[in-house]
Amino acid sequence: MPKNIVVIGAVALGPKAACRFKRLEPDSKVVMVDKDEIISYGGCGIPYFISGDVSDPSQLQETSFHMLRDKAFFQEAKDIEVLTKTEALKIDRQEKHVLVKNLITQEESTLPYDKLVLATGSRPRLLDTPGIDLDGVFAVSNMNSAVVIKERISSGQVDKALIIGGGFIGLEMAEALTDMWGIETTVVEITDQLLPGLISRNLAQIVKHHMEEKEVSFLLEHRVERLEGNGKVERVITADKSIETDLVIVAVGAEANSDLARAAGLDISPRGAIVVNSKMQTSDPDIYAGGDCVEVTNVISGKPGYYPLGSMANRQGRIIGTNLAGGKAEFPGAVGSFVVKIFDLSVAAAGLSIDVARREGFDAISCLVIQFDRAHFYPEKDLLTLELVVEKSTGRVLGIQGVGPMGEGTVGRINAVASILKYKPTAEDIGNLELAYSPPFSAAMDIVNALGNTAENILAGKNRVVDVDEFDELWKQRESGDVVFLDCRGWGNAEPFVNKYPQHWKSLPQDELRARMGEVPRDKKLVLICNTGVRSYEAQVTLDEMGIKDTCNLQGGVACLKKWGLDI
Repeated sequence: MPKNIVVIGAVALGPKAACRFKRLEPDSKVVMVDKDEIISYGGCGIPYFISGDVSDPSQLQETSFHMLRDKAFFQEAKDIEVLTKTEALKIDRQEKHVLVKNLITQEESTLPYDKLVLATGSRPRLLDTPGIDLDGVFAVSNMNSAVVIKERISSGQVDKALIIGGGFIGLEMAEALTDMWGIETTVVEITDQLLPGLISRNLAQIVKHHMEEKEVSFLLEHRVERLEGNGKVERVITADKSIETDLVIVAVGAEANSDLARAAGLDISPRGAIVVNSKMQTSDPDIYAGGDCVEVTNVISGKPGYYPLGSMANRQGRIIGTNLAGGKAEFPGAVGSFVVKIFDLSVAAAGLSIDVARREGFDAISCLVIQFDRAHFYPEKDLLTLELVVEKSTGRVLGIQGVGPMGEGTVGRINAVASILKYKPTAEDIGNLELAYSPPFSAAMDIVNALGNTAENILAGKNRVVDVDEFDELWKQRESGDVVFLDCRGWGNAEPFVNKYPQHWKSLPQDELRARMGEVPRDKKLVLICNTGVRSYEAQVTLDEMGIKDTCNLQGGVACLKKWGLDI
């Protein structure tokens, strides 16, 4: 029997659910409602429209066949009625209809439904900061705000910009403003690292150093106290800084747009998102919800999580469309995979970072490996940096993060692990993961396998490591005389350091270590160093064999020091 389906929201999940359902039940009626005129666009492409990589906003609305996904497209090609510039005011669950208002005529009407889909998305988290309502302050939340920002920039009204928030939207916008337009850009972040909660501090420092090389400025651990200007924003004030600016972009996260659901009496989580089951049903089985307005289970922690990601909204939309037609599709939960382009870097992650894992109650360690993305003898290659988060007691992999050059190398490795995280793989499983090999694409022992093997060695106590931030603290304590830095590379690499720091830096190449064991200081803590951490690990094994065990191995070696921006 034909159904009457109403979908509230027409950006990502809404169109996907509507189109999937119509393919399964073409005789049923679907009405899609949205407050905006612009619908079904790729919101994740907004920074690339502002940067100029995408020249026209309509490109974000086009299909891969260059058809514009506007009101006419859905009505003519998909047989879906679309009401744009129409706001859903109230859901009457008993009568099963939605009260809507035409924002042009102000007329109100009701839409009956058999099943209802809430695709109301998210809204930018607001700051209760004096001056936040000044002209020139934007949240990059939709295409309309993006168009206004682009017009101001392209017309020469912006020489300086300030971004509040160091998450991936803030960093994408920093690149867009700096790289294409040459705008002097400052990012203010309230925590002590970029991408907080997404990657580790050490990987975040690599990102920060790279962006500083591209002339983006940062103020970490700074809170914006107020914005000042005569009608238009002119400066941003923190506790100890006054920064002149022509444009402010607020990118401090998103929150679920769940007001309509809350007013209808649907279950809402403590963080304000709509609660759904694995079939994407709300507490009312005739109402489905998905995308940025819902909370789903994190398959690593088993706890609710919030993931405002376009890719997830599309997958959930298909599940909802299937179930509207009587199917039994289920959404298994999320690991929170993401990838972001930041100038010449790709930054990707899945699962829990080390800080989040510990905050969620896991007794976890992290291991870091730097290795070429292709065979070492292949002429074209670059270094990847991957970090694995592992539970100590079980060896279970809790997350993986990576930073590398632009291209598929980094995200491909992250995706390989992300796809199996729900099956609770161990470090040993990662070490034995079967990956396609050919020298132009990878090493015979891929960096992913090396990462799993390194984690096993750390868990077994064979590889006792320090991260760059811990190395930095040891380096600052070198004058105490309790620490010696043992360079396990060849003399050509070690010589400049030995000459500069003869009391603290000692050259003992790993392949000469057994023959020169008498030169090893036995009354000092030894910090072992090589280019990437491999030879220094071999040296640690040899020293253990010889009874010298007060050693630690620098994860990622000198390569990580350079990427981190630590100048010794």
